[in-house]
This record gives sequence, structure tokens and C-alpha cells, in this order.
Amino acid sequence: MAASTNSFLTGNQTNLPSFKPKPISQSFLHLTKPSTLNLTSPTKPISIRCASTSAGSDPRVINFAAGPAALPENVLLKAQSELYNWRGSGMSVMEMSHRGKEFLSIIQKAESDLRQLLSIPPEYSVLFLQGGATTQFAALPLNLCESDDPVDYVVTGSWGDKAFKEALKYCNPKVIWSGKSDKYTKVPTFDELEQNPHAKYLHICANETIHGVEFKDYPVPKNSNGVLIADMSSNFCSKPVDVSKFGVIYAGAQKNVGPSGVTIVIIRKDLIGKARDVTPVMLDYKIHDENSSLYNTPPCFGIYMCGLVFDDLLAQGGLKEVEKKNQRKAELLYNAIDESRGFFKCPVEKSVRSLMNVPFTLEKSELEAEFIKEAAKEKMVQLKGHRSVGGMRASIYNAMPLAGVEKLVAFMRHFQARHA
Repeated sequence: MAASTNSFLTGNQTNLPSFKPKPISQSFLHLTKPSTLNLTSPTKPISIRCASTSAGSDPRVINFAAGPAALPENVLLKAQSELYNWRGSGMSVMEMSHRGKEFLSIIQKAESDLRQLLSIPPEYSVLFLQGGATTQFAALPLNLCESDDPVDYVVTGSWGDKAFKEALKYCNPKVIWSGKSDKYTKVPTFDELEQNPHAKYLHICANETIHGVEFKDYPVPKNSNGVLIADMSSNFCSKPVDVSKFGVIYAGAQKNVGPSGVTIVIIRKDLIGKARDVTPVMLDYKIHDENSSLYNTPPCFGIYMCGLVFDDLLAQGGLKEVEKKNQRKAELLYNAIDESRGFFKCPVEKSVRSLMNVPFTLEKSELEAEFIKEAAKEKMVQLKGHRSVGGMRASIYNAMPLAGVEKLVAFMRHFQARHA
């Protein structure tokens, strides 16, 4: 062992591991058809297991986390295969200079693929930034208005509320509609919105991760600039979006398109270059735009991972096909809730239920901890609701396979059969 270690340290690579990825076996779910379940008679606890096509069990869980969230398995395997030596460069992506030709090719392709996915018009810039969507709560008013300028906020959940409260430090925001009195279970009709024609922008959160409320259409801004801004962190690239309707779209990558650490901003170019003098350099959109997101060292590996996800989404047929898959998964889960005769409940108004984040409660709240515990035994994890609302939440982002939702629904039906 000592000789082998010395040869490694002195550069003799004969003992280097190959770093070839081990194949992950495919798993197939054997589920009981809902129609065959007896929900009134007590039954013995059953185990809903995955059957593997090879010896040994799949070490992967079914991850319903809200973010950081599951990534596509083929993307992870691709990254694994390239981790040690990216495409013959002799380096890992984590070791590259962000100004070298290798990484430039990565970030340029990531932007190109994202532009193709969302049909982003040429009059929009795409920025790969850091700091999460929360940092954009401050960057937006610092770049788009003065300290006494009015701006309008529609608050449909916790994240819209946080964005508004941060804006209070930098401008004169007003909440023109809030769903708080209804516990954030609905979206306003657009004729309810009393917009200020002098507002610099109208801000919405397109999908509220915690409360499971999603805009199915978008309000038309009545401000003089025609600027609608959307936080799309939790439904970014889950469906086609007409980017031309927005002045700014921003999103944390860690829910649908990559690991944590990358924030994507899509901004109309005429809105760039208006930052206040006091704006920190790292929050100035002009700085990042002029430097192609390379003003300082960006989150290189995270951007690389986003690029792999974008490539995967294109390979699936683009966002129209991705949306169909997401609709099917969401329909399956919501139907299971609605057909449980009140055993499970989703508080969100049906017309605005999120395709990405499905909150639900149990009629017998004392069973919720048992539900989460038993689900974890079946390798279904991160189903506990956000600490601010309780209950359960299943986040079924793009990377969640249909089989994962099918397994959850089967588990829910068996749990109800035992506890109803």
C-alpha cells in the first residue's frame, strides 16, 4: 500500500482509478391498481417495493424535495462520466479557468440551449448569476427605479411577500392584491388589480413553492414602461412561456434546472444600464451583461449542470412535451387527493393548483407524522410540508419520473385503507 501511495504522489499514474461510472439499474414499480383497493376494510401494512432488473437494490430514493431537488438521472450519470476529465481536456469542470476556451464553450452552449427552449427574443439578455432569487428582490428595485418610485406587487404566497418586504428598503412598493386572508390558496382575477399607471413595474411570483399556487396566465402591466417581472424559480422551464410578455424573468436553478448556486435572469435589454450609483457592483445588471456573466468567477460547475439539463429538455422534445409530462403527473396526484373522500385534502383552488408543488393535509392530522415516516421506509423522502404551513408537500419537478408519482399515489391509497 505504501509503495502504491508513493507512486500516486510522485506522478506515476499506473495506479490511478479509472473513474468510470457504475451503471445504475433501472427499476420498475409493481403497483396495485386503484380500482382493486378496498378502502373500507382494514388491511395489513404492505411494502411497496421497487423490483430491480439486476442483483442488489437501487440506492436512489424518490426525492420529493422542494429545492435543492432531484436532477435527471441521465444528467447525473453524464456529469459523473465527465467529472474527472471533461471531454479530453485533462481537467474537471471544477478545475477550469472561467475564462478558458473550455468553460466558454460550456456557458455559451448553456445560454444557446436555454434561448432555444424558451424562444428568448434577441432583445433579451441571459445572465447566469449567484445569490439565489432572494438577491434579486433587492437587485430589481436598485436597477429599475429610484428610491421614491412606486412599484406594484401581487402577493400570492410567502415568496411574493418576501420580495415585497425587501423592496421596501429600496423604493416605494405597494401590495395591490394579497391572498393572505385566504391563506394563499388563490390567484386574483386580473380585473381586480388596481395597478398604478406610474409604477415602474408589476411584480408577481409565478409559482409559489410553499403554498402550491401557480399563475396559469399572466397579468398585463398597465404601467408606462409595460414591465412585468416574474419570479419563476419553482416552475422555470416546466412549460413554454412567452418571454416577450415580461421585462424580467428570474429563477433560482435548484428546483428545475440544476443544483443550488446558480440564478438565471432573463432581462429586456432596454432595462439594463439604469442602476443607481449606490448599487453594489455584483447587483448591477449592466456589469454582468457587458461581461457575459463572467465579471467574476461564476458558479462554473452549476452552470455546466444547468447546461446538461437544458440539453436533456431539448432531447425530450422541448418544453411542450415536458409540460405534457408534468400535467400527467400532477393530474394523477391531485386526482388521488380529490378522490380520497376527504382523507387527503389540497387547500388550493383547483384552477390555480401548481403543476410543480402539491401541498396536502390529512383529515386526521395526528397521522401526518406516521405518513411521512412510513413513506420514508418506502424510499419516498422530503414529503414534509414547509415549516410555516405544515402538512405534506410533494414537489414533482421535471426530473420526477411518472413512476415516482405512481408509487406515491399507491402508497397514499394503501395508507388510507389502513387508517380511514
